[in-house]
Amino acid sequence: MNRIVSDKANYDAAYRGHSWSLPAQLNMGAQIADEPVDRSYDAPAIIDGSSGEVLTFGQLSAMAARLTGALMREGAKRGDRVAVIAPQGFSTAIVHAAILRAGLVGVPLSERYGRDALEHRLNDSGASFAFVSPSGRDKLNSIAGGLTSLKTVIDVDSEPASTTSLETFIGDTASAAAVATTPDDPALMIYTSGTTGPAKGALHGHRVLAGHMPGFSFAHGDRIAPDAVFYTPADWAWAGGLLNLLFPALSLGFPVVAYADPDGFDATQTLETMRLRGVTHAFLPPTALKLMRAHAPAEALGESGLQSVMSAGEALGRETFHWAREAFGFAIAEAYGQTEANLVIGSSVAHGAMREGATGRPVPGHRVYVVREDGTETEPGEVGEIAVGLPDPVAFLGYWQVEDATRRKKRQSETLGALLMTGDMAMRDMDGFIWFVGRDDDVITSSGHRIGPGEIEDCLTSHPAVSMAAVIGVPDPVRTQIVRAFVVLRNGHRDDDAMARDLRAHVRANLAAHEYPREIRFVDRLPMTTTGKIIRRMLKGMD
Repeated sequence: MNRIVSDKANYDAAYRGHSWSLPAQLNMGAQIADEPVDRSYDAPAIIDGSSGEVLTFGQLSAMAARLTGALMREGAKRGDRVAVIAPQGFSTAIVHAAILRAGLVGVPLSERYGRDALEHRLNDSGASFAFVSPSGRDKLNSIAGGLTSLKTVIDVDSEPASTTSLETFIGDTASAAAVATTPDDPALMIYTSGTTGPAKGALHGHRVLAGHMPGFSFAHGDRIAPDAVFYTPADWAWAGGLLNLLFPALSLGFPVVAYADPDGFDATQTLETMRLRGVTHAFLPPTALKLMRAHAPAEALGESGLQSVMSAGEALGRETFHWAREAFGFAIAEAYGQTEANLVIGSSVAHGAMREGATGRPVPGHRVYVVREDGTETEPGEVGEIAVGLPDPVAFLGYWQVEDATRRKKRQSETLGALLMTGDMAMRDMDGFIWFVGRDDDVITSSGHRIGPGEIEDCLTSHPAVSMAAVIGVPDPVRTQIVRAFVVLRNGHRDDDAMARDLRAHVRANLAAHEYPREIRFVDRLPMTTTGKIIRRMLKGMD
């Protein structure tokens, strides 16, 4: 059954009824720290997942205001870049709010980045301040004299008496009001994964949070209960962690659980933490859901207490969709976006827009098309590139100091107007649902067929022996390319020729003869980014 929910009238009414009305002055830091008017001073803003301790909205606002003043006192000027290399936690939330309130540009960076990745991002952004965890401090120390612009480093988790602690940095500084910024003033610089060339900083304006709110409501519903609690295992250095959950939830006055296992994602422990802290709504990337499917006990899933889940980052796939619906008792709201224009396509039970296997429909407020190379819209069933109509509040201002790359992301269509090109391939069906195929450079051409890796990966993971799978195309003198699959097996299954034959037959029977993987390689793990996406370029280098 392909159609789960498709109430066209409901969706169309929501889509037609949306219009943007951004104020002349808009400050994202004030939105998340100062303006959640439905919450009292003592209402929880951040809940520590491990200890249960609470940072209230009043404390978040007061600390962010004083840190805003401290940054100004130390000479930080409007538009200066400030790096944040720290995990989920009270201090990290305060720091993000203060940077934005001060009119500075936040540069969130993952603790998991290696030395070279951090050095490139810090030097490229020209960050003059950095707020770091102990792990982040160690990595900065290893770079030593290689950082050209960094002047001040503040430890977010050190003892208060330390000369470099956050408390010492703030000192007795008085509160400072949020700077009067406009929607288009720079606010946040999130680095791309660097799949093609060096990582680039995607610069966003203060409008970007407002732009994410329709997608947030699309996934979780317009009427969220007053006792709702939100959580994501996604790093707060990623657009998914910040803009898909942390910032929207806080701006609406809802608490967010801060919890990141230092040893990596543990499905069972994460579910137990969510249950213990009363999490009702979550953003769970497909990788997290697949790990839950492979490792979490069924009773833990059934007792999670979750009421809605948004998932994005990679295609969810039919198998994971079916499993999650049975495990949690509701359908996962899949969403699509990228660093440069996030949360523009989604599925929604509340708005009658959900179809298994499809990514979803354009989120209210966003014009999204599937286009040919000439900028015209494709016909239903025809593969093309996903494009976002401009202007759009979630669209980035541009790549930091890479004007040529910014120009290449944009195209003028005679029929559709200005477009932001995503580089992602998809098709739409007769009802307007968009089906993600893969990145343009991930699509496999074999014997004249264009094959998306996601569908094959989904089919492979439907086999009871398979935990995870990734698919790429490799050159072939006869077929242009053939399909190669990298497979992680569940415990208790042998990685032998018989298993490979069984998996090939499984794909041939369930998809098509031209889509089955002619080569299968069994691996212990798949290379992934810090955001949980498969790094296909590393797979392509594994000869």
